[in-house]
Amino acid sequence: MEVKIGVQYAPREIVLESEQTAEEVEKAVAEALSGKSQLLSLVDDHGRKVLVPADRLAYVEIGEQSARKVGFSAL
Repeated sequence: MEVKIGVQYAPREIVLESEQTAEEVEKAVAEALSGKSQLLSLVDDHGRKVLVPADRLAYVEIGEQSARKVGFSAL
């Protein structure tokens, strides 16, 4: 699933592919915004952890679950 994170005072958004479900990502964002956590913590599909300070979140866009692409054909 593709997740886009807008960060205040940053010229670019953070884009990552994650194996987490939309519900897991939404729960992590809600905890960060409610003050339960100081950081938004997500894990990408390579196992790397992405940490964003909760007070710097501008927006989080959660994409649809995408199927793995196979082959060399043009889309």
